Amino acid sequence: MSARAAPSRRRQAGRRLRYLPTGSFPFLLLLLLLCIQLGGGQKKKENLLAEKVEQLMEWSSRRSIFRMNGDKFRKFVKAPPRNYSMIVMFTALQPQRQCSVCRQANEEYQILANSWRYSSAFCNKLFFGMVDYDEGTDVFQQLNMNSAPTFMHFPSKGRPKRADTFDLQRIGFGAEQLAKWIADRTDVHIRVFRPPNYSGTIALALLVSLVGGLLYLRRNNLEFIYNKTGWAMVSLSYIHGSSQAQFVAESHIILVLNAAITMGMVLLNEAATSKGDVGKRRIICLVGLGLVVFFFSFLLSIFRSKYHGYPYSFLIK
Repeated sequence: MSARAAPSRRRQAGRRLRYLPTGSFPFLLLLLLLCIQLGGGQKKKENLLAEKVEQLMEWSSRRSIFRMNGDKFRKFVKAPPRNYSMIVMFTALQPQRQCSVCRQANEEYQILANSWRYSSAFCNKLFFGMVDYDEGTDVFQQLNMNSAPTFMHFPSKGRPKRADTFDLQRIGFGAEQLAKWIADRTDVHIRVFRPPNYSGTIALALLVSLVGGLLYLRRNNLEFIYNKTGWAMVSLSYIHGSSQAQFVAESHIILVLNAAITMGMVLLNEAATSKGDVGKRRIICLVGLGLVVFFFSFLLSIFRSKYHGYPYSFLIK
């Protein structure tokens, strides 16, 4: 029974093959070739993307901001494939352009890019570039751009929107403001680290050294420091000893003291409400506190010298 059934099944299979349309085999062959071509194209895109990211990472390892001409801009910023975001500063830094704002914005941009490069969160999802007008005039013409500096964000997918252009006129070009804008556009949070500024410390050290040097040179003739009569004459020359009278110069002195206290209060408020660098805010707070404490003590000391018997004093008696 099984031996007779086998030839019957072969005859049925042969009939089914004869019933297939004659144009099906070329169609199947074309579909197979198309799938192979699509797979090869996808692999080619992946290889091209990997090469672009590798090149960008290599440039970033040498410099936090890499300069681009027209060809590099079209290849790494405009042309797909791209799975990374690009922040590009369009500027004019050549001396003949005389763009002082461009140089100031470039310093802040450099601080921001360095903060990202040396951050523990650094990855290949965000890169910083720059196009100078004299190196990429065609890029400015392509984007219809006629002003500098300008900051733009080119997202990993799609074209830049209106919000991808930084509003420099309204917000300013501080590194902290740029970092906040980048966080809004890319969800990448950059903590800005500014290089330490030793100019104030150096100036204070020079002043202390100068005063110390003068005192050392006159170390054998320092009686003027302990001359109470001289200090009394200085104080009497400007501060009246009675609570019933006041010199004109004394009014000016009180005005200056109150202005210094007000300045200290303004600095304290600025340190508490600003959103800048933490180290800078701490310095502003210490300076403001020092102004308030010292000049209020001085003002209280003058009040105490005029109103005899006033029991309270602070730092200065």
